[in-house]
Amino acid sequence: MGSHLLDRHGNIQPRYDRVAIESRLASGEFFWLDLHDPSEEDFVLLRDIFKFHPLALEDSEQFGQRPKLEDYEDFIFFVFYGAAPPPDEDRLVEVHCFYSERFLVTVRQDEAPACEALKERYSKRPAPLEKPIALLYRLLDGLTDSFFPALEDFDERIDRVEDEIFREPQEEQLEEVVRMKRRLNRLRRVVGPQRDVVGQLFGGIGQLPGSDPEAERYFRDVYDHLIRVADLIDSYKDLLTGAMDVYLSSVSNRLNLVVERLTVLSTILLPLIVLTGFFGQNFGWLVRNIGGIGSFLLFGVGLPLAAAALLVLYLRRQRLF
Repeated sequence: MGSHLLDRHGNIQPRYDRVAIESRLASGEFFWLDLHDPSEEDFVLLRDIFKFHPLALEDSEQFGQRPKLEDYEDFIFFVFYGAAPPPDEDRLVEVHCFYSERFLVTVRQDEAPACEALKERYSKRPAPLEKPIALLYRLLDGLTDSFFPALEDFDERIDRVEDEIFREPQEEQLEEVVRMKRRLNRLRRVVGPQRDVVGQLFGGIGQLPGSDPEAERYFRDVYDHLIRVADLIDSYKDLLTGAMDVYLSSVSNRLNLVVERLTVLSTILLPLIVLTGFFGQNFGWLVRNIGGIGSFLLFGVGLPLAAAALLVLYLRRQRLF
């Protein structure tokens, strides 16, 4: 959808320039500048007009960072994550935020559902913006809640894989379990640090510009959502570990069953091999005197089969077969 400028009256401007930004900064009116897939000119604007700290600008240009919060006195810099909407929920959305009581600047490379939802809300019903802290809360809350759709089908998928493993374990099931565990690990790597970041926004650990006890209650709600997401991820990882153990146990049991059957079969065939080998090599009488079908059936077929039958009967009585 591109970059947008949202002023304090709820009006969205798809185009912005240096003059528009400077006038809003000079007026002191709060606004939100959303930079989607920013260009080099956008970062020059952030450096020359907003005069952000060089370290914060350097961080904003580098994506793939750990969730964090850094206080630069006149603004706060966030790195926050959300999940892309289905069917691309495996992809994480990274949003960099510069926040103060005068502005909120978001920098992102990909589509962020929370940003688009907020802009759609104000485009349909233009209204004066709430407190700056409230807009930041809605953004962080939207990014956090985007993890739930990415996790909602895990219960069904894990149950289905477990049922398939119980019926007949296949390598495809193990591959799916590994794929799901990798996906959960990617989510867990950002959800854990992100929960710690939000935990700094209440309880006196960190102080946002314009924050008050009421605002801290809302950020505590975001923290609670992140705890729920982390708990879901941990529970699904445990279920997948259990499914992998079931798969390995099933494969091991199948292997043991095959080995047991082969052992029994070889045990049954052993006396047949001994009989035929021993008599065939040591008793010429059998060769010279087996001249008809009757003798062949008696000595060549009947005797080995009788020995095998006796061995099977013995194994059954000993409950070995």
